[in-house]
Amino acid sequence: MSTTPTIVWLEDEQTRSARWRSSAGNAAPARVVLADDRMSADTAFRLASEGTALLWRGDFQNARQLLQAMARRIDQAPRRARRKSTTDGTMPDAFNAHRMAQAQRARTLGRLLLPVDADGSIPLRRAPDVRDALQNAYGIEQEPVASVVSLRELQGLIGAHEWRKKGVEIGALGDRIHPHYGVFAPIRNEYVSLVAAAPLPATSLAFDIGTGTGVLAALLVQRGVRRVVATDLDPRALACARDNLDRLGVGAAVEVVAADLYPPGRAPLIICNPPWVPARPSSPLEHAVYDPDSRMLRGFLDGLAAHLSPGGEGWLILSDLAEHLQLRSRETLLAMIAGAGLQVLERTDVRPQHPKVMDAADPLHAARAAEVTSLWRLAIH
Repeated sequence: MSTTPTIVWLEDEQTRSARWRSSAGNAAPARVVLADDRMSADTAFRLASEGTALLWRGDFQNARQLLQAMARRIDQAPRRARRKSTTDGTMPDAFNAHRMAQAQRARTLGRLLLPVDADGSIPLRRAPDVRDALQNAYGIEQEPVASVVSLRELQGLIGAHEWRKKGVEIGALGDRIHPHYGVFAPIRNEYVSLVAAAPLPATSLAFDIGTGTGVLAALLVQRGVRRVVATDLDPRALACARDNLDRLGVGAAVEVVAADLYPPGRAPLIICNPPWVPARPSSPLEHAVYDPDSRMLRGFLDGLAAHLSPGGEGWLILSDLAEHLQLRSRETLLAMIAGAGLQVLERTDVRPQHPKVMDAADPLHAARAAEVTSLWRLAIH
């Protein structure tokens, strides 16, 4: 039996089907109705809230406007109820309530669907050319079949494609990093300045654990490290890192390898920027943000002593947002460091500059406003 996810609907009194595409791994909706320009936003919102998906047959730009109208109906829920759900109880309660509300919002808005032809084009009036964006995300050319995707996800694909084309300016690097779809974009890159300023213990070799876009590996080479081994488990990240490193002209100095944390051997400098929040991701795209049970953080710390050269340093880049959300205490972090046979040589901090720091309407504003990102210089005790 085929394991290819399929979406099924009734049209012109015939049962029809197509490939279902979801980067989040969401199951194909069980209830699907056709929708077009005649459907009101109230009707669309009611159906989507009840779990019914809407396969759009109208104008593409009207679909975008309908999605915006549905989003407004969600966001205009009684403010008192939203404030109560995110401020009553403990900070973890507020965090969990906020994530649940965001997940429900995503599910509801994700039920407005668009058809995609086998060549990756959208067969709707006034639809943009999204073939390159879909190819980068799904590999359409390798799977030339008609499919269906949510408009909300498509907008994310288009946005990611634009980031990939224009890149993200990294001040400390003096250049741009081009994130691929599904790879965490270093839009919040204040931490890169910490790596740029920290004194190097050696310049012969460094390991970059969980390299992602390759931004830190590139910076280390730029600072004079002669060889870097950059690891990641995600094939998208490995391809993205290689592309960025070659684009920046440092690819010859960096070996990009597939590994769960550490490569074989030892190095005098090992650097890691793990996900900062110990919570369970709700989609593959959230793995760079959420680290269940601090798995990657613990793995990095527990394996550091066995992979550091004598006199070497491990650099841990970590936000304290989890502490302000009361999801992990500073005492727990220090106990993890000590339990791994490590000592702290120095810690340098930087405050984030992203817009949510100043957004008092954000349910998690108190935690975000207090957040500090640190580079912990660690050594074997």
